[in-house]
Amino acid sequence: MNMIQAINSAMDIMMERDPDVIVMGEDVGYFGGVFRATAGLQAKHGKTRVFDTPITECGIIGVAVGMGAYGLRPVPEIQFADYIYPALDQLVSEAARLRYRSAGEFTSPITVRSPFGGGIFGGQTHSQSPEGLFTHMSGIKTVIPSTPYDAKGLLIAAIEDNDPTLFFEPKRIYNGPFDGYWDRPSQNWSKHPAGEVPTGYYKIELGKAKIVRAGEALTILAYGTMVHVCAAVVAEAGIDAEIVDLRTLVPLDIETIEASVKKTGRCMIVHEATRTSGFGAELSAIVQERCFYHLEAPIERVTGFDTPYPHSLEWAYFPGPVRIGEALKKIMKDA
Repeated sequence: MNMIQAINSAMDIMMERDPDVIVMGEDVGYFGGVFRATAGLQAKHGKTRVFDTPITECGIIGVAVGMGAYGLRPVPEIQFADYIYPALDQLVSEAARLRYRSAGEFTSPITVRSPFGGGIFGGQTHSQSPEGLFTHMSGIKTVIPSTPYDAKGLLIAAIEDNDPTLFFEPKRIYNGPFDGYWDRPSQNWSKHPAGEVPTGYYKIELGKAKIVRAGEALTILAYGTMVHVCAAVVAEAGIDAEIVDLRTLVPLDIETIEASVKKTGRCMIVHEATRTSGFGAELSAIVQERCFYHLEAPIERVTGFDTPYPHSLEWAYFPGPVRIGEALKKIMKDA
């Protein structure tokens, strides 16, 4: 399966297992979503369980919060993460606070799916990575898969969870892994081990990172598309790096991060979102607090820039092989 098919399979399975699971969003019904992630679900499960909404992100999430409070498990889609901002108040002030403000009487078991990130020439309004905003808000879980296998298992776990979850899908790797070289032929998941996805039910526990590549020279912390870009750069550079795919930002697998950095003595953090107040800053602080006496070099961050995502300069903004390679040379200079 590619990632779109894996996500579709996860929703299909959960709708079969639980009649309270509802899929909703702009064009998710007959049309099957802009990326076809919900294709065929309305025909199979009916218009009352898979339905189109008006173009109002605030309304989509507001209705989903109410559904969750009444016992349903809605899976609303925000068509692009760039459009999630009108729903920010509903997500932060309502969904994230409902369990706390009701002393546990009500929960908000909603899973908000949304494609995010660049690498597809989407420009400033179709390429943003807003995950850092939600990691700052108490009460919301934030999940970002990097493979079809993880996407299905993590999405099932998110739908079953009783807390609101933001499920950001890296659209650049919907159809295949990406090594960061935009001018090379594209790859597909059929030739990748993580493209082998079971057709049945399984889930991956939230809050558990995955060591994609074991190594001794340094630790690279990444998620989503950047996992594959880092793996390609490390392989070409011949550096014995340990790559940790965080998979979930909240809850965060601090134990795996700490153990890896203490083993390698070096840490590089890579994400596509803007640098200032990006999630990499939190990761850097955690590593500094917990691993300071084990560090043999300053922590390196490779991120997007503090600008809107430029259309004409897509690959200058994108943290690609050149910028990651320069950071590797810097952090390994005295190794």
